[in-house]
Amino acid sequence: MIRVQTEDFDIGAEVAALTAGRTDIGAVITFSGLVRDANGGSVASMELEHYPGMTEKELARIEREANGRWPLQASLVIHRVGKLQPGDNIVLVVAASAHRQAAFEAASFLMDYLKTRAPFWKREDTGGEARWVDARESDGAAAAKWKA
Repeated sequence: MIRVQTEDFDIGAEVAALTAGRTDIGAVITFSGLVRDANGGSVASMELEHYPGMTEKELARIEREANGRWPLQASLVIHRVGKLQPGDNIVLVVAASAHRQAAFEAASFLMDYLKTRAPFWKREDTGGEARWVDARESDGAAAAKWKA
């Protein structure tokens, strides 16, 4: 399941809904990303943009790939768009499997994809000056390990 939305999400409620009534799940791995101000007070907000339709299609494709690579019982990707403040939730990735290793690897794969190839654009506002956020080399290196 994937969602692109402006609304915040409740991590506990999302995990509970995903696993409700499921006795075949032995491991649930979650990753939540927050807007951070790495420069100690200079980031006033972050604007996340996407290409509606294309973004959801790409996220669904990569989620299907994760489900094909690992024996997942369930998975979830939520990514927010719009104007967010430091401390706000941006992304939630949940991978559920019978065993922990599959859930860990699938969650890592999904996040590496989101950081490097998902069609989102981030612009930080530092209180009067805005700049687009580029992908980091370390994110590219992390994603490269998943190439088949």
